[in-house]
Formats: sequence, structure tokens, C-alpha cells
Amino acid sequence: MMPPPPLGRGGLGLRPRLGPARPGRSTSYAQGQSPEPRTREYFYYINHQGQLFLDDAKVKNFITCFKDRRFLVFFFSRLRLNRSGRYEESFPYLSPCGRERNFVRCEDRPVVFTRLLDGAAGCPPRLSFCGGGGELAVPFEPAKLLPLPDNGRLYHPAPGRLGRVGLVGSALASELSPRFRRPPAEAGDPGGTPTHFFWEGRCHPLTRELMPLLRTPGTPRTP
Repeated sequence: MMPPPPLGRGGLGLRPRLGPARPGRSTSYAQGQSPEPRTREYFYYINHQGQLFLDDAKVKNFITCFKDRRFLVFFFSRLRLNRSGRYEESFPYLSPCGRERNFVRCEDRPVVFTRLLDGAAGCPPRLSFCGGGGELAVPFEPAKLLPLPDNGRLYHPAPGRLGRVGLVGSALASELSPRFRRPPAEAGDPGGTPTHFFWEGRCHPLTRELMPLLRTPGTPRTP
């Protein structure tokens, strides 16, 4: 069964509305526009907390984000790189649903991990993303955590269809932070860049193998 339609769709009696171009963007659109017969297009935004909004929502906070878990699982399980030939630069991700195209842009990465879930018997813990609980989750790989000094954010492997890198939300990153191990302070680098992560009685060397992948769509912006 499909989840209820999102807030901007005609199924709720709302008319398509124009999305004005944002500073630095030349793209304009109308929510619910129909560029061809029987096709509708909608536009979304994911913030650094993993919350999903209509892109043209004037206020983006916990009140206005989508919270229905069934819908979030449905939406994010179909999310992938936008190779549609439309809005690829401004909206680098797409969540297709039949003849409906849901274009997505994000503040940082489309996958934002928000919870660390206990693993089932004999299975490792998992990181859940974007409000989907256990239905949207990947195995936790502590050695592949990537703290990025340039922007102070933390990254972890994500599904391949979404660029293979996800952002760890700030609250979860704060919980994990005490487990990082740094080399002795040096001149010019008083805090030291983390080199290990302590987890389940072991000190895991950080591989930093995600670094080259951050050049794919959704590359984080540094201050």
C-alpha cells in the first residue's frame, strides 16, 4: 500500500505553486507541474538533520518536515542519483514513483544518520537514517567513520545508489565523539585529527577511504 500523498500534491486539493529561484540558483519550477501528459513533478529539500521538506517551504523546522514513517521509508528507498535529464544540477537526486518525479536537493548529503540501533543476535549494530528506523539502516562500520576537519562534520558509508557516503547527524555525532582517539597535540594542530575509534573493546584505525567519494553530488560545503 502506498503511503498518503505528500503535502504539496493535488490529492490534498492543493494547487501547484511556483518555486522561485533561490540566491545562486537559476532554476524555477512549480510544485506539481506537468511537463508532459500524465506526469507530475515535485521538489524537495533535505537538511543536515535528515529532515525532508517541500523545497519551497518558507519555514523549515520540525513542524513543517515530513514525519510519517511509512512515507519516509517509501520515499528514501527509491531515492537515487538524478539521471533524468531534468534539473540534474540543481536537484542532484530523484525519488521516482511511477510517472511522478520527485526531485531532491540537500544541504549536505541525502543520507543523514540519526540513530544507532542495536543489532539482532549475532548481528552488528546499524545506523538508521532519515527517520526510517530499522527499515532504512546500514551496518555500522566504525573504522570507516570520517571526521572532516574542514567543516567539523562526521561521515559514514551509505547505500551506493546515493553516493556511498552519508552524514552523521549532529546529535548522534556528539554521542560518538568521546570514542575518537587523537595523536598527541602538535604545534599548529592542538586538538589533533582523530586517527582511531574505540568501539566494543577495540581501537579501530580510521581508514579515511570515504574522502574521495565526497566529490560526488551532495559534496559538503565548508565554511
